[in-house]
Amino acid sequence: MGQLGLEGMPRRLYTCTPSRLNAWLDCPRRYRFSYLDRPSLPKGPPWAHNSVGASVHNALAGWWREPYERRTPAMAGILLTKGWITEGFRDQEQSTVWRDRARAMVSGYTSTLDPSDEPVGVERTVATRTSAIAVSGRVDRLDRRGDELVVVDYKTGRRPLTEEDARSSLALAIYAVASSRVMHRTCRRVELHHVPTGSIVEWEHSDDSLRRHIGRAEDIALEASEADERYRAWRADAAPASAGSRTSGTGSRKGASDTSSRTSGTGAGPVPPEIDASFPPNTGPICSWCDYRRHCPEGQASGSPHQPWDGLAEPA
Repeated sequence: MGQLGLEGMPRRLYTCTPSRLNAWLDCPRRYRFSYLDRPSLPKGPPWAHNSVGASVHNALAGWWREPYERRTPAMAGILLTKGWITEGFRDQEQSTVWRDRARAMVSGYTSTLDPSDEPVGVERTVATRTSAIAVSGRVDRLDRRGDELVVVDYKTGRRPLTEEDARSSLALAIYAVASSRVMHRTCRRVELHHVPTGSIVEWEHSDDSLRRHIGRAEDIALEASEADERYRAWRADAAPASAGSRTSGTGSRKGASDTSSRTSGTGAGPVPPEIDASFPPNTGPICSWCDYRRHCPEGQASGSPHQPWDGLAEPA
């Protein structure tokens, strides 16, 4: 019996990122596919809107790393073009159109910035821990405004941002708490910068609101960690028997993970119903965008799949 199963023994800290916590909230089954099944199940094709987002983020990070005299809008466009990611687009023509649009995005956005206003951090990893979690994440940009820090997160999606997006974001709140811990400086303000439009939405947290977000993160972590423990205990028990079966050459599992939600990528055999029940699918519109849709019958039944380029905004 492992340490976590002993009565009265302290629970091991749940090590996570905001993305992992949000993955559990979005869909426990996708969480299992992403973080527990090994080897990982094959994903669907890459998404074009993710390529746009990553290309823009990389260009803006690279812009701040340039010497001061080279931090110009033109340089932002050059960095975008050099680092353009072509995956997920319908064809070369669509990729080129979006490369040019993204170049205009970063050039326009950087024209609003003061190149001498050096950030405290760019793509900076920050971390903190409580009695329940050890959480870390990477902040797009960390600014100093007066005596305090500000978390800046870039967004490239087609949906307009609202103050509520900044206020309710678990990730931004965690970044603020972790930045304060790492940098030994107060951080309560979080900002979402919508690069395509240059709009900024912000929220000023209080100590109480930050505590509430951390408490929420701990609650999520407790649910996820309990499911993790059940899964890992089953895998530890099932793996030796599975290994013996493979050695004897009895039975083939070829193709077993293609459609069944009860199949793991571990080689430990089909996931039993009582373990599968710990990771229920959260079906809805998000299923049409899921990287693991092909492995989830419930997700397939919830709607038609999207094309890899369907997440791109329509031209204005």
